[in-house]
Amino acid sequence: MNMSNKIRAGIIGGAGYTGGELIRLLVNHPAADISFINSRSNADKPVASVHTDLLGETDLRFSSELSDRIDVLFLCVGHGEARKFLDQNTFPDRVKIIDLSQDFRLQETRTHGARTFVYGLPELNRAAIEKADHIANPGCFATALQLGLLPLASAGILGEVHTTGITGSTGAGQGLSATSHFSWRANNIQAYKTLTHQHLAEIGQSLHQLKGAGTEISFVPWRGDFPRGIFVSSTLACDLSLTELTQLYRSFYEGHPFTVVSEAAIFLKQVVNTNKCVIGLERAGSKLVVHSAIDNLLKGASGQAVQNMNLLFGLEETAGLHLKAIAF
Repeated sequence: MNMSNKIRAGIIGGAGYTGGELIRLLVNHPAADISFINSRSNADKPVASVHTDLLGETDLRFSSELSDRIDVLFLCVGHGEARKFLDQNTFPDRVKIIDLSQDFRLQETRTHGARTFVYGLPELNRAAIEKADHIANPGCFATALQLGLLPLASAGILGEVHTTGITGSTGAGQGLSATSHFSWRANNIQAYKTLTHQHLAEIGQSLHQLKGAGTEISFVPWRGDFPRGIFVSSTLACDLSLTELTQLYRSFYEGHPFTVVSEAAIFLKQVVNTNKCVIGLERAGSKLVVHSAIDNLLKGASGQAVQNMNLLFGLEETAGLHLKAIAF
């Protein structure tokens, strides 16, 4: 592609949390323009009337129409809806697709007609992403867990893992439910999908890709009393010293700009509003605890989607993703 011309992007499902984050990133991206933002429920409305923080940032309006005069299509739709959308709508083969749902993440679901989707975790599959046409963007919890465990899997020392993780209310999507109202979330925490979370399958698939054998992960996710971010802690038996482990992790993530290994205790505000994953390691006796933190809407969704777009089109991986953590 001639990069003197900006990448023309289309967005399906632009009114939700991930769609809104994607718009915020792309309106400021140095090498991309938004051609259309599709939303059936908000057709012809100004984007800033729904994403009100974008007032003064863009004059774009939602559209009920689709266009094939694009280079990349982002599917910010619910699980099961991406495959249905592609069944019902036709785009030229040259249009690259980045799907933020879970429809194409697993090996057995990677294809749609002539299209083949590559699992879009750059720290695992960057070389394949650079040669791909279509990307299955990873899940938010899956991203946080995998980035915490991939170095151990690559070294062949990943045994049984017990993980807890807490996510903010935006992880439940924009549609209100009993457990996403402020009055329920405030001063409250709840475990959900205990040992059955849907992201376990894609996590196991990636670990198997590196390790060549299955790893048992017992995962208990929690709903947290905050809007955004994921903090995960994984516990397992490990004989390596903290010095050896730190070197293993830093070596594995060398050259990957968004995954950072910290020697100090990590915390959620280091990553909120960024595309980073921050990892912290602790040992106690024969046990290792790996902490990993991401912003569920950025590295866990729309930020990683833009990172994948950059790789697909031969751009600097960090283009449009130089973001500021909230800090306080």
